[in-house]
Amino acid sequence: MLNTETPDGQHAALDQYPTAELVRTLVDDQFHAVRAVQAASAGIAAAVTAALPRIDAGGRLIYVGAGTSGRLGVLDSVELYPTFSWPHERALALLAGGIDAMFVAVEGAEDDSAQGAADLRALNPGRDDVVLLLAASGATPYVLGALRAAAEAGALTVGFANNPDAPVVREAQIGITLDTGPEVISGSTRLKAGTSQKIALNTFSSALMVRLHKVYGNLMVDLKPSNAKLVLRAVRLTMFATGADEAAARAVLEQCDFHVKVAIVALTRKTSIGQARALLDSARGSVRQALAA
Repeated sequence: MLNTETPDGQHAALDQYPTAELVRTLVDDQFHAVRAVQAASAGIAAAVTAALPRIDAGGRLIYVGAGTSGRLGVLDSVELYPTFSWPHERALALLAGGIDAMFVAVEGAEDDSAQGAADLRALNPGRDDVVLLLAASGATPYVLGALRAAAEAGALTVGFANNPDAPVVREAQIGITLDTGPEVISGSTRLKAGTSQKIALNTFSSALMVRLHKVYGNLMVDLKPSNAKLVLRAVRLTMFATGADEAAARAVLEQCDFHVKVAIVALTRKTSIGQARALLDSARGSVRQALAA
């Protein structure tokens, strides 16, 4: 029996726990998710290193999963735009059962390997694409079908699973095992298995964006200020990075469509907006290199 399906012998009387103990048990079990990702950190680093030249050359991130795993892939893909201004068309997600499965379980969708392959091929994958394949069991047919289609196209495949020696880990070019063990509620991989996948995806995509110069120091300088909260964040980030007061930061940001990178370079180098953009272009988007040029 898979680790993720094996009943946890420590908590066979879970339904009889007092509420305070029940909650404490569910929370404490989540610490296993952090430890599982820590143990897999070398594999995640290898995935970032392998993905970087492909993405830098124009490739896309393509997430594939079913159920909780698939929904976590969708979540990671859509959050890259507001956080890092990453283009929507370069962060795609395939969810077994289609977009409706984001909200309502589509029975049997995860069992269709042919559909997984067809959905992946419909995206016309290429050698610069990076396909992230997510499956708690590590053997979800929909995900394996997509993996094999991605491999045929020459894309980089990165498999995430919560069971050792799982097919999605063995068959992917880079396999990452998040060994979270049995769930407190037997087989409910929306618990710590899902948590570990969320941490792993956050770590992978954030590290990749740092390497792509979307971060200066530890500041999120390439955000898309699409609402009032993010506009204020852009002002504060610019003030923090340059030492400018709020009026000066806002004035420059208003001239460059609230692009924090441009504002930082313009204020620090005391250049025009056009010159700041040119410096960033020559530095391939790196604020640090633009400031040192």
